Amino acid sequence: MNKETAIIEKLVPGGQALATLADGKKAFIWGAMPGETVEFELTKNKKTYCEGVAIRIIADPSEHRVTPKDDCYLSTSPWQIMDFNYELQQKSELTRECFRQNHLNLDVLPTITDGKDYFYRNKMEYSLYWDHDTAKIHLAFHKRGSHGKQPITQSSIERPEIFARASQIVDQLNARHAEARTYQSLLLRCNQQGKVSGDLFVNGQPHPIMANLSDELLGQNYTYSPNGFFQINLPVYELALQAIAKEIHTEKVLDLYAGVGSIGLSVARDKDLTLVEVNGAAYQEMQNNAQNLPNTTCILDKSENVASYITPDCTVILDPPRAGCEASLIHTINEVQPEKLIYLSCNPVTQARDLAMLAETYQIAPLQPFNFFPHTPHIENLAILTRK
Repeated sequence: MNKETAIIEKLVPGGQALATLADGKKAFIWGAMPGETVEFELTKNKKTYCEGVAIRIIADPSEHRVTPKDDCYLSTSPWQIMDFNYELQQKSELTRECFRQNHLNLDVLPTITDGKDYFYRNKMEYSLYWDHDTAKIHLAFHKRGSHGKQPITQSSIERPEIFARASQIVDQLNARHAEARTYQSLLLRCNQQGKVSGDLFVNGQPHPIMANLSDELLGQNYTYSPNGFFQINLPVYELALQAIAKEIHTEKVLDLYAGVGSIGLSVARDKDLTLVEVNGAAYQEMQNNAQNLPNTTCILDKSENVASYITPDCTVILDPPRAGCEASLIHTINEVQPEKLIYLSCNPVTQARDLAMLAETYQIAPLQPFNFFPHTPHIENLAILTRK
């Protein structure tokens, strides 16, 4: 086992702690915090950088360090090592840093949370671990930085209904002497009322058809597949939707990367609303969610291909995947200059890149991070842009 010692400088976008080793190599380390001197185990060692996991705090433990709730925290929520207020501060600061790196010195507001930092996820996918000594299956997660699995007896970030159902399914598998190698994983999801749906993925077999769930956001009901895209933390997502709704002042609204329509239908269903989604399954669910709304148009296409729907008198909602928006879409927006842009991002790194290309055309309001994923480094960030 290769080990190194390092003094931690800061946290970086992505969530790891940064250190510089004696030879000048940069080290990106999980489980460490600024100011600490740590011993860490190498998980990746390249010519110019390395990665690792802290295994011992040698000196100067952070005043913000706390004991993780779960043994499996590195696999699921590696920021369980820090107190919650410090996490919120770091998420605002890391958002600011992402934009600074793109030459945008923007104000960042305090990260918004609903205060519930555990048992918030409404979806979880478990691995299955085979214990040769007992000849039984256990729930497990993949160990961060390796291909190994870590069996678990508890997990504190998903809703309790999910873990209870997962444990019940494993008990049923063991009762019939099933083997873990038969299955790829177990995926479960629950709605706000605690109803659980999901299934086992069997190796070599098509994904099972899972019973749809439904939830309400800002008075609009949504149905969705447990295996499809829907937000993980609905109470905090609803806080973001409330913030977005306050920014809708045009009669025409274009919702790009719309998924099942949960942003546009929640905040602009009384407007002339156009929803665009490229994924066929999500599009079908969007159509179902938009039933009986005569002023809503659903389009199955890439968001980059609908330039004709971007007009100067509309509000454009952007909620792209982690890769951000295609450059061609940013170019079209700069050319047409719609009145307002509402950009919700799960990756401030690519969001900052996109907004840097829009900064000459648009005034950018103070950024608003949301803590959709407590005890993880993931940041959801809302940017409001108004045409200059």
